[in-house]
Amino acid sequence: MKKRKLSNQFLRNFLVIFLLAILDTVLALMLLSFASRLIAGSLTKNRYPASAIIKDDYKQIDASAVVQNGGGVQVVDREYRLVYSKGLDTIGKDKLTAEEFTVFLTESKSKPYHYDIVYNPKGGFWLIVTFPTSIRLDFALVYNKEAAAGDFTRAGLAIAFVVLCYLLILALTAFIYSRITAASITVPLKKLCDGTRLLREGDYSARVDLRLKNEFAELQNTFNDMAARIEHEVSMRKKSEEDRRRLILDISHDLKNPMTSIQGYAELLMKKAGMTKQERIEHVEIILNNSKRANQLLTELFELSQLDSPEFLLKPVKTDICEYIRQICAELVPQFEREGFKYEFDIPEEGVFAILDTDRFSRIIQNLANNAMRYNPKGTLVSVRLNVQNNQAVIDFSDNGIGILAHLAESIFKPFVRVDDSRNSKTGGSGLGLSIAKKIAEAHGGDLTLHPDKNKGSTFRITIPTI
Repeated sequence: MKKRKLSNQFLRNFLVIFLLAILDTVLALMLLSFASRLIAGSLTKNRYPASAIIKDDYKQIDASAVVQNGGGVQVVDREYRLVYSKGLDTIGKDKLTAEEFTVFLTESKSKPYHYDIVYNPKGGFWLIVTFPTSIRLDFALVYNKEAAAGDFTRAGLAIAFVVLCYLLILALTAFIYSRITAASITVPLKKLCDGTRLLREGDYSARVDLRLKNEFAELQNTFNDMAARIEHEVSMRKKSEEDRRRLILDISHDLKNPMTSIQGYAELLMKKAGMTKQERIEHVEIILNNSKRANQLLTELFELSQLDSPEFLLKPVKTDICEYIRQICAELVPQFEREGFKYEFDIPEEGVFAILDTDRFSRIIQNLANNAMRYNPKGTLVSVRLNVQNNQAVIDFSDNGIGILAHLAESIFKPFVRVDDSRNSKTGGSGLGLSIAKKIAEAHGGDLTLHPDKNKGSTFRITIPTI
C-alpha cells in the first residue's frame, strides 16, 4: 500500500481552503454591493442631493437641512468666485482660478468628503453640496462596448493580471501556511519515530526532547517514561541473568568440593589395602563432614527456594518480642562462651508485641550469631539491643570485630555472597544465611539491613512492625 505523506494531506486540505477563499471573496464582493444598494437610500449624502435643493436664484436655496446634518452648501459663479456658503466649507477661498477649480473638481473623489456638484446654466453657477464621507469603496466594473478595441484589450489584460496576482498570492500563502502547519506536526512525529526506531534497535537510553507545551509534550513524556521503564526492566533482566549465572557457578563450586572429597576418600578406602583402623576412621570422618556440608548447602538452597515461592506462608502468632529475644539470647550464651566471645544484651523489661512465626524468626538471630562467630576472632564483643521506634521493634545485632568490606555492603544479602572472597570452606558457610535471614524479615513485613561501623565491626538492624 502506497504511503500518503501527512504534509501532502495538509497541502490538499489547504487547496480546498484556497478554493473556498476565492469563493468567499466573490461572495463578499457581491454582499458588499448588495449592502451598499440596501443602505444607499438611508445615507445622509443621498437624502440631500444637490439636484433637490438647487434654484435658478442661488439666494433662494435652503441649506438648513444640509447644515443641520453636518454638511455644507457652496455656490461658485462663472468667474469662479465663491458667492454663497453655508455650513461645511472645504474650498477655503473666496476666489479660485480656473486651474484651481478644475483641480478641485478632478480631485474631489480622493478627499474624505462626498461632493455632489450640479451646474445651473440659467443662473450660471455651480452648486456644491458637501458631506463628510463615512466609508468609501470606489471599486466599480463598467463595460461599454463602444470603447476602442485597444482600450478594452489593455483594460482586460490589467484586470486579468490583478486577478492572477491575487490568486497567486493567495495560493502561495496557503502553500506556505500548509507547510508550516504540517511541519509543526511532522517534525515532532519524526523525532518520536526516530526514538521508537532506536528503542526497536536496542538503544534503550533513547529519549525525545520536543521542547513543546502542547499535546505532543504529553506524548513525549509518555514515550520517555516508557523508554525509562523499558531500560530499567532490561537492566534488571540483565542483572537477574547475571545473578542466575553467578548463583549456578557458586552452587557448582560449593557442591563440587565436598562431593569431590567424598568421592576421593571413598575410592581410597576401597582401593588402599593394609589401612589401619585409625586411618579408616579419619577418612570416614572426612567423608561424613563433607556429606554434612553438602547436605547443609542443599537444605539451605531448599529453604531459600521455599521463601521465594508464592506458596510460602508464615505461621504467625502474637508474641512478646522482648521476652522472645531474651530466650533466643539465652540459647546463644553457651555458644558464645564455647567459642570465646564476649556478649551483652539490652532488652526492655516491658512487653512489646508483634506478629511472629517464632520458628522462622529465630533463624535470623541464629544466622547473624553464626556469622559473627565464624568470621570474627575470639574475644570479639557481640551485643543485642532492642528498642521501639515509630511503631516498629528495632533489633540491633552488633559486633566490634573485623567488619564488612565496603564493596560487599550492598551485595551482602545476595545468595552466595561471603565476607571471604576466596570461598574457603574452612572459614565460612554457604553464603546463604544472610539472604535467608533477610527474606524471613521481609516476610514478616519488616527488613534486615547492614549498618557498617566506620571504626570497627558492623551492625545488622532488624525491623519488625509492632501491634
